[in-house]
Amino acid sequence: MASLRQGLFITFEGPEGCGKSTQTYKLAEALRADGLDVVTTREPGGTAVGQQIREILLNPENASLVRKTEVLLFAADRVQHLEEKVRPALEQKKIVLCDRYLDSTTAYQIGGRGLDQGLIKEINHISTLGLMPQLTFLLDIPVDEGLKRATQQGKDRFEKEMLSFHEKVRQKYLELAARDKKRIKIIDGLGTIVAVHQEILQEARNFIKKYVN
Repeated sequence: MASLRQGLFITFEGPEGCGKSTQTYKLAEALRADGLDVVTTREPGGTAVGQQIREILLNPENASLVRKTEVLLFAADRVQHLEEKVRPALEQKKIVLCDRYLDSTTAYQIGGRGLDQGLIKEINHISTLGLMPQLTFLLDIPVDEGLKRATQQGKDRFEKEMLSFHEKVRQKYLELAARDKKRIKIIDGLGTIVAVHQEILQEARNFIKKYVN
């Protein structure tokens, strides 16, 4: 098995239906075939406690959940997730692939919900203690196409939001990518699953090889 000089934290981001979960799984398979030690996880729901929080957040019956309650639940999930799963894996010099992380909070809570930027920045700092991914794949897709894909199995609480909400989320993601081009790589989510995977795999391998002993 190939060894790394340090743990690597790679995240997948994007609007609803962009294909993040599929691509996280496929990249993990490919990197394991390369002889790398890979952990896959997600937010919310990467731990047993987090899964219970996820059920609250996504349940469409919880329409009365207010915006600040929502963001604090996401933050609580993240604290648990980092302490229980992500930091230990990174300390063991593993590659952690995470489906959603900090950028989701910024895109959905500032872009979509319109919460105060200073508030979200403070909550993000408290919940992460500054832990940032070294590489992020932003799978970009038109909102109407993404929602069409995402809602084939029924709508969760976020998928029930108005189209304008999702448009604002997407625009915030693109703003984040424009400000942090070194970390955030925009991937066209409209490509085939295989084509998108190949593009991500090439980027990931080029990035990881700098850290292989």
